[in-house]
Amino acid sequence: MRVKQPPRTRLSADARERLIARGAVAFFCEAGFGGQTRELAKRLGITQPLLYRYFPNKEALIDRVYREVYLNRWDPRWEELLDDRSRPARERIVAFYRDYAKAVLSYEWIRIFMFSGLRGMNLNSRYLTLVRDRIYTRVIRELRREYGMPSPAEVPIGEMEFELMWALHASIFYIGIRKWIYGLEIPENVDEVVENLATAFLDGVPAVMAKALKPAAKAPRRAPRPRG
Repeated sequence: MRVKQPPRTRLSADARERLIARGAVAFFCEAGFGGQTRELAKRLGITQPLLYRYFPNKEALIDRVYREVYLNRWDPRWEELLDDRSRPARERIVAFYRDYAKAVLSYEWIRIFMFSGLRGMNLNSRYLTLVRDRIYTRVIRELRREYGMPSPAEVPIGEMEFELMWALHASIFYIGIRKWIYGLEIPENVDEVVENLATAFLDGVPAVMAKALKPAAKAPRRAPRPRG
């Protein structure tokens, strides 16, 4: 007896686009960005021409992957938290990193980031510019205020301060590298590890910042050179 197959559900254009985007994320996480769209279409059970109807080229698909993995998961409340001066700066910064780590230490976030870097693509630089502008500058600004240092308006943020921020982010990101790239065990209580890393940063970095900013804060202004 022939079994009657249930009718296929026709997806809307938006639903199909999201399905392809999610499939592309999973595919590139596994195969890297050298993976071919022909293979992706095969895995999704669609034709390559149908895939290109939604994404005209591979670059457009990769840009959609960037939005799916990074921009769509960016939480505006992170910036609100760091700006909320009703709470001590140390408390806000630790709370931010605990929440931020939950997003960045995921399989998709780590592997897409690594494969992008290995291929020399601009996904990494786009994301890291976002982090530098929206997170690093806020943390540095609030630490300066908390410890009575000159504001960024008085003394612009220097590369040394940004390097200190890179070091903290790298130490947190490396937890994900160990798990999702090296396949190593990581501590069971990641929240505690991240809190300890942020606390160690806060215990040492303000003193380094203050020492570096001291000459700039006290340096007298040069008298204008005489003309003629």
